[in-house]
Amino acid sequence: MAANPNGLRLDQEIRDIEDSIRQGIRREQFQVVTRQAVRPKDIRRAIAEEKPQIVHFCGHGTVDGSLVLEDDSGQIKPVKPEGLAALFELHSAYVDCVLMNACYSEKSAEAISQYINYVIGMNQAVNDKTAIKFAEGFYDALGYSIQNNQEEFQRAFKEGIIAILLSVFECSCVLQCTQN
Repeated sequence: MAANPNGLRLDQEIRDIEDSIRQGIRREQFQVVTRQAVRPKDIRRAIAEEKPQIVHFCGHGTVDGSLVLEDDSGQIKPVKPEGLAALFELHSAYVDCVLMNACYSEKSAEAISQYINYVIGMNQAVNDKTAIKFAEGFYDALGYSIQNNQEEFQRAFKEGIIAILLSVFECSCVLQCTQN
């Protein structure tokens, strides 16, 4: 799900995610469904309709931990961590992982982790290149054939971090993976 693309390369992030999955050995196990310019009701409806195992949000976050969506007129609509946690509580039977590739999303990640086993958020601002590189590494790892008992979402998180570390640009961000 993507929202409020002011200056962000959300189209590139989505394309890179799709490419990572398409190149993976386990690609047949994935179906990517995108929603753009999402409003709160769009997220609520999309999760209920699709019943996804992974929910990926790309966009903006605010210092208080809110995710920035849009309202019906296309204006900024911050959604508080408590509202997101309540949403995911309703869908905890099938959502296993929530990745919030948005600045300052750590508070939302912590709130959602009450109900979802794996939640990834950022504890500070993150630039566009870094967010895209993390997503690419994360989904590359999910496409691998896992040879040991290492948990797949934890491994994907680590692969996303490694993708950032091996990239040619500097990153001062710290991502947080909260495991329930």
